[in-house]
Amino acid sequence: MKTNRSIIVLILLSILTCGIYPLFFWYSYVKDVNRMCAGDGKNTNGILMLFLLSLITFGIYAIVWQYGMQNRLRDNASKYNAGLIKGGGTVLCWSIFGSLLFGIGPLVALYIQIDSINRLAYGYNTMKNRTIGAHI
Repeated sequence: MKTNRSIIVLILLSILTCGIYPLFFWYSYVKDVNRMCAGDGKNTNGILMLFLLSLITFGIYAIVWQYGMQNRLRDNASKYNAGLIKGGGTVLCWSIFGSLLFGIGPLVALYIQIDSINRLAYGYNTMKNRTIGAHI
């Protein structure tokens, strides 16, 4: 799993590719979350559904999706000793109320999500490496 996702790279490549890179980024994000959180009884839909429902609901679905995704990461963190991962409420508050802070709130929410998946991926990779090493 990729452990070095970066908000800076996401923003820069979003600008350079005229919005195409985020599609790849979120596709990879969802795929990795579904793999790491397999067995939790949930499955995150792909980015096409996210994009369409966000358009229909004027962005509200995207915020609800972020909330659910962050809770899913937090709920699976203990499985990989990923440390403290903030819950969906934190992301929700930054996305909504943080917008009043000169628009910086959604960026903080995005940073929290990226940091969370990086932590979970690191724990996942560490666990997989231990499992592979134990079989050798």
